[in-house]
Amino acid sequence: MEWKKIALVAGGFLLGTCGLKILGSEDAKKVYTNTTAAAFRVKDQVLKDVAEIRENAEDIAAAAREKNEQRQADADAQIIEDAAQAAAEAAGAEA
Repeated sequence: MEWKKIALVAGGFLLGTCGLKILGSEDAKKVYTNTTAAAFRVKDQVLKDVAEIRENAEDIAAAAREKNEQRQADADAQIIEDAAQAAAEAAGAEA
């Protein structure tokens, strides 16, 4: 039982040492560099896409505000027209 524990510790130490050498190798550094560069490219593209989506959303919001203002102006004009027509009818009825 005691030898199993010692063997496991020694094996872990050996594996850790080899792992550090592999992780610190030039080939591994090239992989890290290429992976990081790809991640930066993806980040830049995502930021561009987000900016484009934001611009489109702002355009849509501006068009919606303009449409609501036009609807309100049309409703106000209709109220004025109805009031004018009612006043004209009342004036015609009195005459």
